[in-house]
Amino acid sequence: MDFLLNDIHTDLASTVAAIGEKAGGAAVARAWSEGDRTPALTVYGRLAEAGITGLLVDDDLGGSGAGATEMVVAAEQIGRFALPGPVAETFAAVPCALAAAGASDALAALLNGRPATIATSATARRAAAPVDADVYVLRDGALSSGAVVAEHPSVDPTRTVADVEAGAALGTADERAVAHLGALATAAQLIGLGGAMLDIASEYAKARKQFNRAIGSYQAVKHHLADVAIAIEMARPLVHGAAVGLDGNAPADTDVARDVSAAKVAAADAAYLASRRSLQVLGAIGYTAEHDLSLYLTKTRALVSAWGTPAEHRALILETL
Repeated sequence: MDFLLNDIHTDLASTVAAIGEKAGGAAVARAWSEGDRTPALTVYGRLAEAGITGLLVDDDLGGSGAGATEMVVAAEQIGRFALPGPVAETFAAVPCALAAAGASDALAALLNGRPATIATSATARRAAAPVDADVYVLRDGALSSGAVVAEHPSVDPTRTVADVEAGAALGTADERAVAHLGALATAAQLIGLGGAMLDIASEYAKARKQFNRAIGSYQAVKHHLADVAIAIEMARPLVHGAAVGLDGNAPADTDVARDVSAAKVAAADAAYLASRRSLQVLGAIGYTAEHDLSLYLTKTRALVSAWGTPAEHRALILETL
């Protein structure tokens, strides 16, 4: 099986990265945490214009007609600039659910740049980041519009979660497929977050000096950063491999559900390691809300348990062995 990305994927990643860079990178997340969601909503609109929101939606429904492989490439780049809001939901879970249900009006709003979030029976029992987003509920295969009952803060200042109740029925959707895409998009986002934190720590290690030497020249610091780089590079192929399986291009005997769970566990572990090691390299400044690293730290901690905790996914893997 070939896991190598081609020029189309490289161009896709460059397009998403350019949108994030033009918007100001992590400044978008900082603005959201301070109550200004306009920059982030603008980014969602630009990503929709570039066809990123519709990667999992067929051409005849107004989407890009791509697949999970393209979605994870885009989601990793989105993670690199810590885009706030319901990322995995808007670009993976909700498009899958709305397309399956044939909810054309709701799908049109999504493809035009309106963020969306969803609560399911199992791995996403609460809807993430429901503010300025369309809310949906998928329970026992029945998809409906949703209404927020109670909103709760999380460790990530740009991400709340909400208890929701079902409203008008929209159709039916495969909850298992939605959960797989939500988990895989979150895994890709975590890879991006981990890569960004590694870059932050590496640049700091080259600039910060002690005893007239850059701290990055010390072996202990090199080993810290090398461990993170290895963890990320080992997790990324699992994410790509699971995407290939969801696209139906894996061997017939492939357990796609197990691959998705393995990808989510590996990506979460890699991103969490990146957060810990980056904080060790930067020291106390990394704790401060004024430093961009804090935005990545808190988002990583929130997404580690999103769309299934590591323990839940490890249990799913164990059941297949």
